[in-house]
Amino acid sequence: MNKQTVEFSSHTANLALMRNCVRKFLNGYPFSERQRLLMVLGVDEACTNVIRYAYRLRDDQLISLHMEGLSKCVRVRLRDYGEQVLPNQMKGRSHDMIKPGGLGLFLIRNAFDEVDYIHKRRGTELVLTKNLE
Repeated sequence: MNKQTVEFSSHTANLALMRNCVRKFLNGYPFSERQRLLMVLGVDEACTNVIRYAYRLRDDQLISLHMEGLSKCVRVRLRDYGEQVLPNQMKGRSHDMIKPGGLGLFLIRNAFDEVDYIHKRRGTELVLTKNLE
């Protein structure tokens, strides 16, 4: 079982480093290049949402990213300690509307087979699961 944890501050300059870590981790699994790209973009979007909504653009807050390869799936856990947003308050938009913004949740849900939000005493853990074919 392959595991990796990356912790970084909520500064947007750290997103490129995080994307490289996720990309490198996923290279060891039999996903297509398209699937890998969507998963990296999905994790990037989730981190961006944490920065924007949980941390209200503060750039000095902790984000923890734990990736693990299991026998039948790859699981990514994204942990923040900021403001909680209830899943029913998360407002995506129809993907066929032509305007900027609001497609992050659509992208995340298309990149992963399971998307689960776990509310903690402080903050939220987002669990993203992609099944191995």
